[in-house]
Amino acid sequence: MTRIVVVDNHGQFTHLEHRALRDLGVDVELVENDVPPEETEADGYVLSGGPSADRIGESPAYLETGKPVLGICLGHQIMASELGGAVASGDYGGYADVTVQIEDPDDPLVGSLYPETRTWASHADEVTELPPGFVRTATSDVCGIEAMSDTDRDLYGVQWHPEVAHTEEGDEVFENFLARCR
Repeated sequence: MTRIVVVDNHGQFTHLEHRALRDLGVDVELVENDVPPEETEADGYVLSGGPSADRIGESPAYLETGKPVLGICLGHQIMASELGGAVASGDYGGYADVTVQIEDPDDPLVGSLYPETRTWASHADEVTELPPGFVRTATSDVCGIEAMSDTDRDLYGVQWHPEVAHTEEGDEVFENFLARCR
């Protein structure tokens, strides 16, 4: 059975990420972000969202495990900033319904989604520059980099929250990520 560790960056929806994965039949564990990756055993990792980049704990270390990683919201931003991209304050702030355009139909994480899909996202902060090795896989009128992938390293990030009911095709994002972990 596939085992996923969700790294809790103190986000308000982290428990929903855990539940969504569990409901997909995955062995999933939720760990605090001060737990280093060498103290976990997983086929892949999810870096959760959270309120602030100054409370990310050991989250960056999970990017170096060689295992697939999915960054959600703050996790997406951690991935970008730690690997040489850039993050800045967004123009739109709090949570809102955002229609995302999928740019890469061959991307293993978001390529199978509808060309336009509705998501629930916060844009208080957002990725403004891709890290080396990443490609932009989704965009919106609100944010230029809604999703990114580095398929060579199996690193994926989304600005939106696939775990909430407001996001269409959220389970498919998780299922696509799990396929990379198997």
